[in-house]
Amino acid sequence: MLNKKHAPSDFVNRFLPRELAILKTISHPHVVHVFELIELENGVQCIVMELCHTDLLQQIQQEGPFSMSEAQRIFSQIASALQYLHENNIVHRDLKCENVLLTHDQSVKLSDFGFGKHSVNPMELCNTYCGSAAYAPPEVLLGIPYNPRKYDIWSLGVVLYIMVTGKMPFDDSNISKLPEIQQKGVEYPNFITINEKCWSLIKNLLNFSPSDRPDISTVARFTWQGTPKSERKPSRQSDKE
Repeated sequence: MLNKKHAPSDFVNRFLPRELAILKTISHPHVVHVFELIELENGVQCIVMELCHTDLLQQIQQEGPFSMSEAQRIFSQIASALQYLHENNIVHRDLKCENVLLTHDQSVKLSDFGFGKHSVNPMELCNTYCGSAAYAPPEVLLGIPYNPRKYDIWSLGVVLYIMVTGKMPFDDSNISKLPEIQQKGVEYPNFITINEKCWSLIKNLLNFSPSDRPDISTVARFTWQGTPKSERKPSRQSDKE
């Protein structure tokens, strides 16, 4: 439930309407589904959506990084959701582990479209700084007009790196220095072994040059060890909350 009277005006007037407008028009197995919106007279808005067990960040904090096969299964679902969005001219611009929800049976539900927008022209450039700095590409941090689709691709690379290492790919303790660190390229971690094809994908996603990052259709087709298969035992299905 959301009480509009107590929520920040910027959220109520800009981000919430944008998110709800997007969620009303999309339907995908790995995008969170809103069942119903209920507006009460006292300014409280009830959003009835799928019940999810946890999010990607909490899962990694509690259980550590994913195995290569499980990472591929989860990543494939995230990429599938992002491909669906891009093919329907929607960009997310805030893809991060906290916004990747997981149901009890470990199915991905991409959420939080407050920074999302419709982007019909694949070459469109945006100027709005949005999202989370640790997941933002260098062009956004530098204040350069950016391609929002390439923004999503970079963020996807950060998410994948965290999934297989449990760590951030770049030191984000000083945001002003982050683009300089990003330009040096992501370094192979010395504390874990990563599948060679998976590592190659991470480097491509985190390419400093936006034009050299792959598009989502290429990423969604990529596999690094056979058919994605879950290693975790499924439990109960998602439901309303």
